[in-house]
Amino acid sequence: MKSLLIGGIVLGLLAPASAFAQSVFDGTWKADVSSAQMPKKPDVYLLNKGMWSCRTCAPAYTVAADGADHPVTGHPYYDSVAIKIVDDHTILETDKKNGKVVATSTSTVAPDGKTMTFEFSDSSNTNAAPVTGKGTEARVGAAPPAGAHAISGAWRITGFSGYSDNGLTMTYQVEGDSLTMKNPTGQSYTARLDGSDAPMTGDPGVTSVSVKKVSANTIVETDKRDGKPVAVVTMTVESDGKSMKVSVDDKLQGKTTSFLSRKQ
Repeated sequence: MKSLLIGGIVLGLLAPASAFAQSVFDGTWKADVSSAQMPKKPDVYLLNKGMWSCRTCAPAYTVAADGADHPVTGHPYYDSVAIKIVDDHTILETDKKNGKVVATSTSTVAPDGKTMTFEFSDSSNTNAAPVTGKGTEARVGAAPPAGAHAISGAWRITGFSGYSDNGLTMTYQVEGDSLTMKNPTGQSYTARLDGSDAPMTGDPGVTSVSVKKVSANTIVETDKRDGKPVAVVTMTVESDGKSMKVSVDDKLQGKTTSFLSRKQ
């Protein structure tokens, strides 16, 4: 699921902004997708002989590409995957959790096999309307092996378009030595700014967070699942007070994404 594999942006948007006296982080911020520096590490897929493998998913899995639901384990946002081959350049993926559709994506490889477009709808990490969007990818390395579907191979995300606002905005409020984060998709927490753990509400894949002030305008947030870090996000508000640099280190997939958020 593309929206799940681009985990770099989705995790960065969930990160809180820091807070200090007269906090420059207070207010609503919106990620500027056009500024994103995408991960250099590619996603790797193989669709061959009726079987679909997502080799860089965390954890990796293989299911039959017959359009039927097949169980997968170790993924907090979904527990089954269905892959339908639309034609020799297009596939449709449907992810479910507890029998309910939580995400869909359609991926189409260009006739020359060098680029791919995708469109997704993802409610796997939202308690409200799904996050939607489109994106592009570029092939990295060799073409797919003989007989394999055109989507097979290594792909690097190159950009997004039409990303819905509910997946880009969040609001922060500092009170005393604590920060409260809320966003339109239903995640929230209140955490002390001393790096101690606090519970995350509304996120199946993040059970706790810690927020630490490291300088006057920089904080580091660590997202954890059952006590183990899944992402480390560093945020620095620039001198104009209107933009914030965000760097996301995805510990599960070994990817780094960076982008700017704009104060609304």
